[in-house]
Amino acid sequence: MIDININDETSQLKTVVLGIADDFGGTPSLEECYDPKSKEHVLNSTFPVEEDCVSELNDFKNVLKKYNVNVFRPENILKLNQIFSRDVAFVIENKLFISNVIIDRAKEINAIDYIIKKIPSKNVIQIPSNAKIEGGDVILHKDYIFIGYSKKEEFNKYTVARTNKKGLDFISAYFPNKKIIGFELRKSDVNARKNALHLDCCFQPIGKNMAIIYKKGFKNQEDIDFLINFFGCDNLIDLSTQEMYDMNSNIFSISEDVIVSEKSFIRLNNILRSKGFVVEEVSFNEISKMEGLLRCSTMPLLRI
Repeated sequence: MIDININDETSQLKTVVLGIADDFGGTPSLEECYDPKSKEHVLNSTFPVEEDCVSELNDFKNVLKKYNVNVFRPENILKLNQIFSRDVAFVIENKLFISNVIIDRAKEINAIDYIIKKIPSKNVIQIPSNAKIEGGDVILHKDYIFIGYSKKEEFNKYTVARTNKKGLDFISAYFPNKKIIGFELRKSDVNARKNALHLDCCFQPIGKNMAIIYKKGFKNQEDIDFLINFFGCDNLIDLSTQEMYDMNSNIFSISEDVIVSEKSFIRLNNILRSKGFVVEEVSFNEISKMEGLLRCSTMPLLRI
């Protein structure tokens, strides 16, 4: 059996699922792309190749192993992109929630079936079909669960809208003792610089009481004000539009003190080190072309 328990983003990581890039299907057609950044790189003939993505994920795995993290990988399904394991399922407390992902990604859940079978069935929750929510939109912070979502009109309008109000309401009902805060995100199917694909593309807690934020990723000023008041101005690292586009908020915490980051994030990494963090740098630039980075490629199962 596998022990699962997640209450925040930064406690000591013990067990994680890390995505794979083997046989991911190569460059998709423009019609097969479901985010604007992938479309951009298909049009520019700069879409990543399998060899580079496999190498980047293996470098990430080596850092995780360095800190004695138990790493599971999805089983390989031919011609299926299985890099971003964050979204197909996610853990809150001792429950594993299986997402209703977009149809293009539905087969990904089959690749982690062998892991799910090692978790007591009473702790595996299938989210109702009308409640849409993906793991990238779910951020845990002790007594709080922050959820990025889109209201009905925008959810039906944008392919990049992945979590709806019913998904937010489902989690709220399931955890009545948690404080559930929903944030509407800005969406664009055509411009990656105006699109927050998931909440972790514009916001992420780090350390004990700090966070990285791209304020323009939020639709409502009151949500930005809430986070400023919640963390405090001095504890927020603000990102530029270019840094958001490069996925600076999508780094990954192994513990309160250790953060894995992309080596090209020079300004962010210098700030993190100045605040006392150990920054483990890896190359993840090719994977970032698919509008995801380090947090997107992980599904934590156990933090202590």
